[in-house]
Amino acid sequence: MLEYDIVCKEKNKINYIAGIDEAGRGPLAGPVVCAAVIMPLDDPIDGVDDSKKLSPKKRELLYQQIVDKALSYCIVEIDEKTIDEINILQATKLGMKRALDGLQIRPQRVLIDAVKIDTDLPQENIIHGDAISYSIAAASILAKVHRDRLMEKLDKKYPEYNFARHKGYGTKEHIQNLKKFGKCEIHRDSFIKKII
Repeated sequence: MLEYDIVCKEKNKINYIAGIDEAGRGPLAGPVVCAAVIMPLDDPIDGVDDSKKLSPKKRELLYQQIVDKALSYCIVEIDEKTIDEINILQATKLGMKRALDGLQIRPQRVLIDAVKIDTDLPQENIIHGDAISYSIAAASILAKVHRDRLMEKLDKKYPEYNFARHKGYGTKEHIQNLKKFGKCEIHRDSFIKKII
């Protein structure tokens, strides 16, 4: 995983590689969260991997280490209203572009998990990039932890849906509660129209 980024760095004779990923493309509620990060490759953090392969406890631990060690990072939320207006793919691309533009250091190359974005920077769009690239994996952890924390906060505002447990994904429990209580303001209308 780290090797992919190092080879990219050495092959292109560059210093700064940004990894970009998102969390929350699939849920019925809440924002999609995108993160961009430039990590120092000469001092890697042990255990960084695709966020989906890590326990919540491990992700939280790594999140703090990534934030502390990153040369630059930016996390962006694109809300459910925007998702409904422009669709989830366009919302994801918008969030990724804003995260990239929010970096304090201009990277020389961008590694992105599966999606192509509008930028004049050289980019690689890697299928399952969060399992291949150290920088993308670090971004996936930032996005996932940020979104999970947000959904836990929203759970206090909308306790009837149990967002803290399912994070807005379309679990059986969430769908049952949606049918029972109707939608709330953070539900994505374009995602739930066939459910209620």
